Amino acid sequence: MSVTTPEERTPNATATLRSGSLGTADIAFFVVSAAAPLTVMAGVAPLAILLGGIGAPAGYLIAGITLAVFAVGFTTMSRHVKSGGAFYAYITRGLGRPVGIGAALLALIGYNGMEIGVYGLLASAAKDTLHALFGADVPWLPISLAGLLVIGYGGFRSIDFGAKVLGVLLAAETGILVLLAGGVLVKGGAHGLSGASFAPGHVLVSGTAVVLAFAFAAFTGFESTVIYRREARDPERTVPRATYVAIGFLGLFYAFIVWIVIQAFGNAGVVAAAAKDPGGLFFSAITTYVGSWAADLMHVFIVTSVIASLLAFHNAINRYVLALAEEGALPKAMGRVHPRHRSPYVAGIAQTVLGAVVVVAFWAAGADPYSQLLLWVNTPGMIGLFTLQLLVAIAVPCYFRRVSHQEGAVRTVVAPIAAALLLATAIGLVITHIDLFTGASDSVNTALIVIAPAVFVLGVALAWWLRRRRPQVYADFAAEPAEQP
Repeated sequence: MSVTTPEERTPNATATLRSGSLGTADIAFFVVSAAAPLTVMAGVAPLAILLGGIGAPAGYLIAGITLAVFAVGFTTMSRHVKSGGAFYAYITRGLGRPVGIGAALLALIGYNGMEIGVYGLLASAAKDTLHALFGADVPWLPISLAGLLVIGYGGFRSIDFGAKVLGVLLAAETGILVLLAGGVLVKGGAHGLSGASFAPGHVLVSGTAVVLAFAFAAFTGFESTVIYRREARDPERTVPRATYVAIGFLGLFYAFIVWIVIQAFGNAGVVAAAAKDPGGLFFSAITTYVGSWAADLMHVFIVTSVIASLLAFHNAINRYVLALAEEGALPKAMGRVHPRHRSPYVAGIAQTVLGAVVVVAFWAAGADPYSQLLLWVNTPGMIGLFTLQLLVAIAVPCYFRRVSHQEGAVRTVVAPIAAALLLATAIGLVITHIDLFTGASDSVNTALIVIAPAVFVLGVALAWWLRRRRPQVYADFAAEPAEQP
């Protein structure tokens, strides 16, 4: 069986992705920006505190540790599988082409869901910021459409341009949270600083299960480090480092900032404060400990945080589409790379158009940008990405069982199996508490849960169709490139 290289499969062999462009920090910027730390903290952490109590910070640490265990096998496999398909390539190697093609379709739906839904969050955040700072009420559709154009342009430009933009935006959103932390630490909090949040009596409570569901969702997108393998400098080192840096930073930073906001109101008062005004908890804290000007900055930086997340997901989606076009599983035109910017620009245009169609459809239906566009589109995407992580964890030991290697059993068997069990638990927590993510009816929630498995089954059916009608595409699916582009 002959194996074609990505250069041979792509319709524009003279233009390829720019190799050697991204270092560890650049890739980490993409991954951490996708998680949108400021938005997660200001928008979701108050609910985690309200439902889980003062032990909420530990939930973020537990989620981080779980994903670090997953990363052990994940990054070990990244040294052996060089395909640009990332998740679906790993799953194909470990579990076979039908499952891999199902995973590829699930990845497309998952990442698109995670991005397109966030245009509703962008509209909601920008509306709130404009009203808070200027008293202006702006319709949400123009904001979302403007965001689509900005993100589309960012994805059109070179990957190093995107890394620089994300570096600046990430510094802004983390900087404002560090400023809040500094104010609380200097003033000693509401009643002195306390470590009670990490005491077993406050962590081992029923509400921790809810916190864990929110915490795992807060890391969404961390696995996209491997998508940038073809553009990374020394990918065997850079990709694993960026993965661990992203997980370590997010886990520690989330736990620290949630602990900080608890100290700002005191162990005895923070739950009541979160219940009274969850959306304003962080703004109230930074106004008290730093000043109202800092609260105004936080409003602005939440908007830029959302923009950074959108750009990060947009770039990840474009590279998945590029890889699938090179495989022959998507139209060849999707595999075109811009000769100057070396970006998958046709895939970016297609993603922008798809986003615009979905946004306009929700607007035409009279939907709310936050409670419906964001939550109803985002939630299936989140479940889809969690499912992909679970499939990768299962695929790792299956892959290493069939190939000769010199990796240790901890990396290839113990850690992946442990990660699979932990990730299955995380998926169960998210599905069990899906009403907290969507605020929707049981029928809507059931439909949102079913989307991911239905897409996966459709992908498996597509695999069988390809095997019969396009056997060469099926045979070459997720094949290793003959040489690194």
